[in-house]
Amino acid sequence: MDLQHQVGITFIVVTHDQDEAMALATRIAVMDRGKVVQVGTPSEIYEFPQTRFVADFVGTTNLFEGTVASCEPGLITVSCAETGCNLWVDDVGRFNPGQKVWVALRPEKIRLSKEPDSGPRVNQLKGMVWELGYLGNRSTYQIKTSSGKIVTVFSQNEQRTSQWHIDWSDEVYVSWNADAAVLLKT
Repeated sequence: MDLQHQVGITFIVVTHDQDEAMALATRIAVMDRGKVVQVGTPSEIYEFPQTRFVADFVGTTNLFEGTVASCEPGLITVSCAETGCNLWVDDVGRFNPGQKVWVALRPEKIRLSKEPDSGPRVNQLKGMVWELGYLGNRSTYQIKTSSGKIVTVFSQNEQRTSQWHIDWSDEVYVSWNADAAVLLKT
């Protein structure tokens, strides 16, 4: 990046290393079977994928398949059989009732707690810690929900401790706000 800045010319870097691409790029092109499917800044590609492929290919994501149940201004309700409940997603009206969709949710956007969350526009699933991994700066949890769906959660390790606040087989709630997920066409 320093060299590129010093010489002031455009570089094209071809890589399969996503961390490298995100760190080096000012613009990224994601390709699927030889076709460019999305071009944008690293944050646009990661936070606002335009297709299920991009959401699933870049980083880690939870994908929930469903059908649009209702559309209010700025809020879509998705009927989701695999979660056993409706999910709410903030969106600007690109969808219609009855339309098949995917809800894409990044693991770091999810809150994990032993107590239910009762906030407005909060999606919530009950489950059990199926797997967990301590990675130093964060912990990764696989939560098996009541419906059997596995949800991946990344939790930042904010405090120094050697004891788990949430451990194997604990009953937990995974929750997220309606503005944390992205709604994608199938």
